[in-house]
Amino acid sequence: MTVSSLTEKGFDALSLPFGEREIDGVYIGDLLSFVMGNCCADNIWITIMSNINVIAVASLTDVSCVLLAEGVTLDNEVLKEAKNKGINVLATKMTAYETAVYLSELLK
Repeated sequence: MTVSSLTEKGFDALSLPFGEREIDGVYIGDLLSFVMGNCCADNIWITIMSNINVIAVASLTDVSCVLLAEGVTLDNEVLKEAKNKGINVLATKMTAYETAVYLSELLK
């Protein structure tokens, strides 16, 4: 499954410079040091964090996309940085748990 295909499944695209990126797993976390140590390349990273450090960690870990849960959005500066760094960012109003359960079904 690709990141862009998730937009057809109810997720909102905030930044989608590499929408054809394949998804290979899911990681959920808000403690950036844990994400850096445990999130794998090509994972979807579910978080409620929305500051500039999220974009830096997403770039460092080479995630396929950041998925902002619970209605979280990015301010214009952070969104601009995501686009400049080529980071896919999706958003949903679902909780992190609901998002994970839904993705589990989609990625089977």
